[in-house]
Amino acid sequence: MIGSTISNGEARRLALTAQGFAEPLPSGRVDIRHFRRIIRQIGLLQLDSVQAVCRSHFLPIYSRLGLYDRDALESWLWYSGEMFEAWSHEASILPVEFEPLLRWSKLRARSGPNWDGSRKLTCLQERYIDSILQEVQKEAPLRARDLKDPRPRTGTWWEGRSDGLRALDWLFRVGDVGVTRTRNFEKQFHPLTNLLPEKVKELPTPSEHEAQRSLLEAACRFHGVGTVADLSDYFRLRVVEARPRLAELVEQERLIEVAVEGWQEPAFKHPDVKSVQKVETRTLLSPFDPLIWFRPRAERLFDFKYRLEIYVPEKRRKYGYYVLPFLLGDALVARVDLRVDRANGRLSVVAAYGEEGIAKDHVAFELSAELKRLASFLGLTVVDLGTRGDLIGSLRKAHGEVKSR
Repeated sequence: MIGSTISNGEARRLALTAQGFAEPLPSGRVDIRHFRRIIRQIGLLQLDSVQAVCRSHFLPIYSRLGLYDRDALESWLWYSGEMFEAWSHEASILPVEFEPLLRWSKLRARSGPNWDGSRKLTCLQERYIDSILQEVQKEAPLRARDLKDPRPRTGTWWEGRSDGLRALDWLFRVGDVGVTRTRNFEKQFHPLTNLLPEKVKELPTPSEHEAQRSLLEAACRFHGVGTVADLSDYFRLRVVEARPRLAELVEQERLIEVAVEGWQEPAFKHPDVKSVQKVETRTLLSPFDPLIWFRPRAERLFDFKYRLEIYVPEKRRKYGYYVLPFLLGDALVARVDLRVDRANGRLSVVAAYGEEGIAKDHVAFELSAELKRLASFLGLTVVDLGTRGDLIGSLRKAHGEVKSR
């Protein structure tokens, strides 16, 4: 039975609080303690190879902490023993404590429907797969290009990829191997057991249903409040499987079912997340930030229709190639198409668009400050303003008036 009804504004503040945006920026040097706090609030970082601005996993931490040392973050992510890379919300890095909760999905990938067509091919090349696993066990850390027999593609496996890389990706998906990353983001493969602490390896494997309940409860804690589709998306669970698990969590009083004004579907609220009266934040968001990565949720919460247009033909793009939403207070007020010229130390604003009804001069003033801060974070010295977008004129006027903070 649905309990109380909350406004969309309260749902939005719950989401922002749960995601770590209601806390002030650190006043001193950012260190591992701050990284740990953010991961406790958002659960994981989605990985992506596109770096029109920077690697995607850097930006959610920046959006919540401001300036920090990116090398320090990466050392902690891949070499502290506290985090591990796994297939959860796409390729992601998350705390090692989540590893037992993902074991069921690895078993399903091994024995269930084809994952990316690989299981069928694995059956056809089982001896080769086994030889790759043995090589990783003997030679780790091992890069795909260091394989003794990478078998360049001859038409049998995935277009554009070697059989060796295909095999390594399969072994990663089913949990036989784990991954760390080099400074240039190249994968290094290890036996997964080498990357997990003994206390995690010794944990019992929960049942599929209990693991799904725990993942959905965690997703609700990270979201604050969300529909079954919202919460399922966080760890890429199937809605048809999530729905009965969420009912069980409500029955166990681990979650509270609520109605949100304007939402067509019932929502689930985590009892430990309390909203604040006002959110004061100013930051650009990665397209892969967990606050907005599920686009239907972003539209419901913020009335903000958003699509990453990387794969849209250039002539059909509405806003640009790599557009970052601008969060100001508890609203998404603008979107900015950015590009980085690292060789010349320049952050280029290709285009800037304001949302309907905003005070353009105020938003431009705040966005100008944020762009200068982002440039500083990326080690760039110049912010270039382009000519496209209805906010670019106000931004150009504001740009010379704002000091970075």
